Amino acid sequence: MNDTAGPTLVRSGTFAVLGVDGSITGRGGTTPDGFFHRDARHLSRMSLTVGGTAPTVLVPSSGEYSARCVLTPPGTRDEPADYTVFREQALGEGVLTEQLRLVNNRPSPVTAVLVFTLDADFADQFELRSDKRHYVKDGARRSAEAGPDGVTFSYRRGPWHSRTAVRATPAPASVRPVGDDGTAQRLEWRLDVPAHGSATLTLTATAYAHGAPAPAAVASPQKAHAELAEDTEAFTGAPLPLPAEAPASLAAACARGLSDLAALRVPVTGLDGESVRVPGAGVPWFLTLFGRDSLLTSLFALPYRPELAAATLSALAATQGTGHHAERGEQPGRIVHEIRHSELATFHQVPYGRYYGSIDATPLFLVLLERYTQVTGDSSLASRYEAQARAAVEWMFRDGGLDEHGYLVYSPDPLGLVNQNWKDSAGAVCFADGTQAEGPVAVAEAQGYAYDALVRTARLARTRWSDPAYAERLERAATALRERFTRDFWMPEADFPALALDGRGRQADALASDAGHLLWSGILDPDRAARVGRRLMEPDFFSGWAVRTLAAGQQAYHPLSYHRGSCWPHDNAVILLGLARYGLAEEARALIRGLLDTSAHHGHRLPEVLAGYGRTEHPRPVPYPHACSPQAWAAATPLAVLSALRQL
Repeated sequence: MNDTAGPTLVRSGTFAVLGVDGSITGRGGTTPDGFFHRDARHLSRMSLTVGGTAPTVLVPSSGEYSARCVLTPPGTRDEPADYTVFREQALGEGVLTEQLRLVNNRPSPVTAVLVFTLDADFADQFELRSDKRHYVKDGARRSAEAGPDGVTFSYRRGPWHSRTAVRATPAPASVRPVGDDGTAQRLEWRLDVPAHGSATLTLTATAYAHGAPAPAAVASPQKAHAELAEDTEAFTGAPLPLPAEAPASLAAACARGLSDLAALRVPVTGLDGESVRVPGAGVPWFLTLFGRDSLLTSLFALPYRPELAAATLSALAATQGTGHHAERGEQPGRIVHEIRHSELATFHQVPYGRYYGSIDATPLFLVLLERYTQVTGDSSLASRYEAQARAAVEWMFRDGGLDEHGYLVYSPDPLGLVNQNWKDSAGAVCFADGTQAEGPVAVAEAQGYAYDALVRTARLARTRWSDPAYAERLERAATALRERFTRDFWMPEADFPALALDGRGRQADALASDAGHLLWSGILDPDRAARVGRRLMEPDFFSGWAVRTLAAGQQAYHPLSYHRGSCWPHDNAVILLGLARYGLAEEARALIRGLLDTSAHHGHRLPEVLAGYGRTEHPRPVPYPHACSPQAWAAATPLAVLSALRQL
């Protein structure tokens, strides 16, 4: 068993990616491993030897609330291993704890020699995921200090100071550095294990991240496992209203999705200083508050877990823009794109500490606020966030571009994101020949969100805020937006909406899945909506598993491109809700079958994104090599499937 792909543990903004034997190697790239907290890797090496050599894996590491594996020293058929190691690892918030239980297989005592080699590189996640980019860190230094019961790794760079404290029971017999370079430490134990008896070693790594409170102590992996299981059960336990005709695979996908959403919740501060837990976008790259991701996840889950929406609204209201700060895209009323606590963000080497480069988070905030009020019947949040909602509306007219351009528009950010819609990779908003649209860019789906936001906020103004004049203003603006959208975006020859308008008003003519979002938002008239819905389910768009981001056959199409030919479950969830909205039952059911079949091929956990290859090319969905898993809006997609099914 040489495969290094082991489990990923996630809890309260902390995660660990482990090998099949529970190890950490310090790799980066597509699938970095390690113990991560607040955007930094707090353990980059954790290798175990037993009896002077790497252990044999009898049972590879696996598990959800904790990771368990079974290891032995090497042995043969005639000379089996003297003892067996049962290893369990689990997470607290900012803590990785593990226990090794050694069981003596012999009728006489044995002495087991165990060695852990540990290191902490404190790598910023942007370093690990960067494409060969190098970040200068003047004055940065790492150190390690041995103590009586373990070792403490430290990282300093000017005022920045983070630590990882590793403590063991029993204390190691020795702690010494490994080699002449770096900070790696070798911790050794000689454990006496009685005849047919057992001995236990507990190791706990605690991440003291810069600027964060000290994590709470975790007693043992078993205790951490029980706490996480109880917390997850409290979130997932309420039954879902599954229709009688719902496929059995939908129940399994929803259960898996709810469990992942429970784990992906990250603690943040709400509007009035309260602590709330919001959906973090995904592991390994995005376990933090993301405006668009958290909003769409909360919208999908709203009928079943409205507490996610309440938390997300509070967190985003607390971070709403208040002034103009060009370096991070902040503008008054604008909803934040992402929040980072990383070293590189703090030193302004990346702009994402508090970054506002999103064209769609602001209207989606308004959509979620009204939808929450409508679904729950609770108008308290509509009242609480009235000022924030009005500020968001004014952003859409002023800095968002509705007044000046007639549409929500963005210009590429030379320091941040070139594209500021959900397809935010470079080159994703393009013409059919692959040419990137140049700004100010008006992407189609954002206009649909803006239309929906105006309609819904007008409803709040009329029914909750007692302001009919404001409601009328927004209703007139929504009607005008819908009329000019049809005029400017519709491509008669393709009988399909353009992906975007570029800064010269030209239609970016790539045939893209964003058109399905227009059904969800209601900006299209019923006849055009029906034609778009049916077009999206034709073979060049629909792979048999899901709708591709770009229709195959275009020059820009690539099945392994992040946004130009791949298939995204959340994108398909929005499309599906749009199909259901316009009563396209046959198309909706075909898409439901594809998504549920995809889920079944992934242990009922939908990944962030799939390659664009179809069923005729391979009998299973082809993975996209850089996908996050678990990932929040993919985890919430089965809940959107359930909602669509209930509408049909």
